[in-house]
Amino acid sequence: MDEVLLRSLTPVVLTVLVRRGADFAAAEDAVQDALVEALRVWPADPPRDPKGWLITVAWRKFLDATRADAARRRREDRVEEEPAPGPAPAVDDTLQLYFLCAHPSLSPASAVALTLRAVGGLTTRQIAAACLVPEATMAQRISRAKRTVSDVRFDRPGDVATVLRVLYLVFNEGYSGDVDLAAEAIRLTRQLAAAVDHPEVAGLLALMLLHHARRAARTAPDGSLVPLAEQDRGRWDTALIAEGVGVLQAALARDRLGEFQAQAAIAALHADAPTAEETDWVQIVEWYDELARLTDSPVVRLNRAVAVGEADGPRAGLAALAALDGSLPRHAAVAAYLHERDGDLATAARLYAEAAHKAPNLAERDHLTRQAARLNARLKTHRNP
Repeated sequence: MDEVLLRSLTPVVLTVLVRRGADFAAAEDAVQDALVEALRVWPADPPRDPKGWLITVAWRKFLDATRADAARRRREDRVEEEPAPGPAPAVDDTLQLYFLCAHPSLSPASAVALTLRAVGGLTTRQIAAACLVPEATMAQRISRAKRTVSDVRFDRPGDVATVLRVLYLVFNEGYSGDVDLAAEAIRLTRQLAAAVDHPEVAGLLALMLLHHARRAARTAPDGSLVPLAEQDRGRWDTALIAEGVGVLQAALARDRLGEFQAQAAIAALHADAPTAEETDWVQIVEWYDELARLTDSPVVRLNRAVAVGEADGPRAGLAALAALDGSLPRHAAVAAYLHERDGDLATAARLYAEAAHKAPNLAERDHLTRQAARLNARLKTHRNP
């Protein structure tokens, strides 16, 4: 196959889709899916009109994604903005779709990607960012998953662990990303907790409730991010916190610790502190140690470095950070924070600016840009008293 031809046609096809009314991000996803399809089909059956073939397939992919997004939005419209405490009522078909997409014929990674795309309504770019892989790699993973399940019967649902992973990622995207899916993720996790007696299901529900309880305080009236230490704790939802802590305590009492219970325990310690200064950082570090043992996740170790910096001082945090890959998402932001606490304002300002450039969303980018500007203003004042 002539990959040079494919690359040359990509901007042409993208332009056609945008002119037909597709927004740029959706058009990019559709063109990426069409390119993956071309890589699969063209070697055995090259088209007479490559450009026309790509435009047709890309437009079809765009329409499929638009219909899936519209269906997701209709489901969201049926859900109240804030999830009500207590057991879920009747189970609908959405949770069953999560289990079906987690088909045993798929690897866990492929099942997660397919479910987020087909049921969760996330774009390929959002899924790639959540899973820490390049967008092209994720596009290929989703395409392979679709091919794998295209000829199988959906009569063997997947396992609970894969569904939990998907719900966790959907909630994270809704909590911190561009798509509001947090309430829907909580609704489905409530249903799962009512149907499955498993401490990790309860742990995930507790984690979601404890994070969601802080939602109103996470942004200022102008939409800017408010860091945890600066949030008005009077705006936290105490009913959700009480419910989350109760669910977590019941799960921990079963002595079958898992990663979601450990994460919920960290969130509970933050929720329990009357002020940021009273946070029990020593115990939070201990829970991060447990979480790192359970997951061996570099993101967990990145968050642990922040906790170490609070518990033992910024230089201890920087020492923990030095062992991690600098390309990790938010690595520069963590380094900036720790350098600022250590008094190195010039390095912190530079790292905040670097972190802003890599930020995954507009709100975070603006917050980091303001942090860099604040420190640069202080440095300028010190130079010119």
